[in-house]
Amino acid sequence: MAKKKVARIVVETLENFGVKRCYGVVGDTLNEVTDAMRYHSKIEWVHMRHEEAGGFAAGAEAFMTKNLTACAGSCGPGSLHFINGLFESHRNGSPVVLIASQLPTNVLGTNFPQEVDYTPIYKTCSVFCETVTNAQEAKRILMSACQAAITEKGVAVVILPSDISATEVEDAPVLQQYQPKNPVVRPQDDEIQAMAALLNADGKIGIYAGAGCEDARDEVLALCEKLNAPMAHTSRAKDFVEWDNPYNVGMTGMLGVKSGYEMLMHCDTLLILGADFAWSQFYPKHAKIIQVDIDPKKLGLRHAIELGVIGNVKDTINALLPYLHQRESTEFLHTYTEMHKKAMEKLNEKAIAHDHDLIHPQYLTELLSQYADEDALLTADTGSAMAWSLRHFHTNGKRRTLLSMKHGTMANAMSQAIGLQKAYPTRQVISLSGDGGFAMLMGDLLTLVQEKIPLKVVILNNSTLDFVELEMKAEGIVNSYTDLQNPDFAKVAESVGIKGFSAKDSHTLEETVKNFLAFDGPAVLDVYVNRLELIWPPHPEFSNFENMALYGTKAILGGEGHTFIDMLKDNFIKK
Repeated sequence: MAKKKVARIVVETLENFGVKRCYGVVGDTLNEVTDAMRYHSKIEWVHMRHEEAGGFAAGAEAFMTKNLTACAGSCGPGSLHFINGLFESHRNGSPVVLIASQLPTNVLGTNFPQEVDYTPIYKTCSVFCETVTNAQEAKRILMSACQAAITEKGVAVVILPSDISATEVEDAPVLQQYQPKNPVVRPQDDEIQAMAALLNADGKIGIYAGAGCEDARDEVLALCEKLNAPMAHTSRAKDFVEWDNPYNVGMTGMLGVKSGYEMLMHCDTLLILGADFAWSQFYPKHAKIIQVDIDPKKLGLRHAIELGVIGNVKDTINALLPYLHQRESTEFLHTYTEMHKKAMEKLNEKAIAHDHDLIHPQYLTELLSQYADEDALLTADTGSAMAWSLRHFHTNGKRRTLLSMKHGTMANAMSQAIGLQKAYPTRQVISLSGDGGFAMLMGDLLTLVQEKIPLKVVILNNSTLDFVELEMKAEGIVNSYTDLQNPDFAKVAESVGIKGFSAKDSHTLEETVKNFLAFDGPAVLDVYVNRLELIWPPHPEFSNFENMALYGTKAILGGEGHTFIDMLKDNFIKK
């Protein structure tokens, strides 16, 4: 039996599990691994400028392709930098393996320079985290890590000391490497019948669809048709159920619309399908709630339920449909689909070019949606970019969007878009970045140049941490420490070899967006958008107006009254 270095066994194991790319930054304790990757595998090394960006990129590729993806870093700070990017993958269920190289075993535990105990840190954001302490066990540990990442849908971390990676061992035969298909999971027959009894009873029925509906679009629509039920959805279900859906009434929550919110509040029975929306105040107080989820820990977690069942949405609906009566009344459905049409029209009131010197971010996002390819991929930073993409970037069954909805991190958009563009080199990928988030990991613009990635980066340049500023105003606080002194991002892009576009006039924005999207190669579009744009919740309460009035009073007394007056003009007078 031939001997191989552990590093080569590690790389070959990753390749056997389908890894196509590894994102990271090289370093001394990782040298054996990168050398093996170069000479003994077809895995592409993606040279990032910051490990956090590499974590985001690897996670994005894994999330969208459902394939195992890798990242790797050097000892100490190197592999530690991945933590935030991999927390995102841990929370959105992306199968990623991190090879965290470590100092040689003979110095561990001596407080050696760059020594970091990764285990307690990465156990908080992984489904698997083990150190290779015996070279003979390296292959088993790697295979266990890959299997865990794929089957448990999360991050697996393998800590690899540099002396072990350089050790030669006999390459054991490949252990059982079986990746089963997803099983059929549905409730027991008596639970299906109990669901049917609740849904066949008199009363207004609503459906709330979550990310668990990803492979069940046809079944969800068939269920809506059977029950003549309006369907609201979470932000993470947007790609799957929003488009071409006569039952759709939009999202609820702070980023939702009135129709989605009101429907949930006024139904008598609510069927929740694969949704884990965290904000309990947006669930109905008096409705009977039936919840379907593959994860039993989520049943009743956010709200009281009448009935909770374990199952895949697709399998559960297929089992349920034969037991349901055709519901004839369309009154409840019609009420909220009509309200949805009006709500969307109201959202689009600002999606126009009117004043030359005022660019509404809604208008920019509508233009991106209008001129982007029909199978474009969009990422958006957490904050206002996320809000505008959810409300104004339209899906069609071919497009996909990726936002940090569960981890809620800044600086995710461009880095995630790098991973998507690597995974889908022939598709158009757009990053809708906030100026604050973009600046955090701006160094990876250089990755676009070095790796020849034709990514399109749009920057909402309002010279502020906009969403934080809005949160302050909503609490009656005069914003502080939110100002950003930005450079000309288009010139920054040009200085590193990327085509830069700039937009300050709403009347020329459309042509600029068209030219930007059509450019052959990486490009940055720096758009000077309205700083004072408000994001209204679907159901404003008295406290919202009271706190905004309090903010206005404090602003006027503090000599910032002109900002409050400008905000009123930009949102209620100007178009």
